[in-house]
Amino acid sequence: MIPALPDPVGDPVNEVPNVNVPNALTLVRLLCVPVFIWLFTNSHDNDMVRWLCDIVFLAAALTDIVDGHLARRDGLVTNFGKIADPIADKLLTGSALIALSIEGSIAWWITVLILGREIFITGLRFWVIRRGVIPASRGGKAKTASQITAIVALLIPTASLQASPVVPDVLVWLQRATADVALTFAVALTVVTAIDYVAKSRALLKQEISR
Repeated sequence: MIPALPDPVGDPVNEVPNVNVPNALTLVRLLCVPVFIWLFTNSHDNDMVRWLCDIVFLAAALTDIVDGHLARRDGLVTNFGKIADPIADKLLTGSALIALSIEGSIAWWITVLILGREIFITGLRFWVIRRGVIPASRGGKAKTASQITAIVALLIPTASLQASPVVPDVLVWLQRATADVALTFAVALTVVTAIDYVAKSRALLKQEISR
């Protein structure tokens, strides 16, 4: 039997079964990643598939809010969830960022910066896992929300909006403006939260050494 990991403050985590609704939603989000990639690959010159691709991404991203709420409300927070949940988020947003960069909708340096941060923090998370699990911070959640907002906006088929007689030009402008602002916030929070996570990891390691 694998011993329960300590929580961020050093107290033992209550034993909670890993088979629960929040963890199931996390797995659903993971399964949505290949579906999203397939839809995106087949969405060129097909606005209906592009809309479906956007809907699948948004629905998968929203499961993160639902599973987190249920886990906290029902006391179903598990070490599996603490690790699998951010990994599922990174795979979903990472695949979208890469796809949009290949398409030319997002500059590659932004994608490289964000994914580089995620890989580094994920490795750091596993490195300190024996000493404690550092949950996602508010800044990290805001970063994820900014990324999701930008991706959802960029996945909307602009040509479809421009061709629609019922969509005013201001909404087309708002789509791009939303993506630009959200990406700016995401880049800034990517750097800030990385620094914050490194600081928390160092504090956790020092706490372990002082025991």
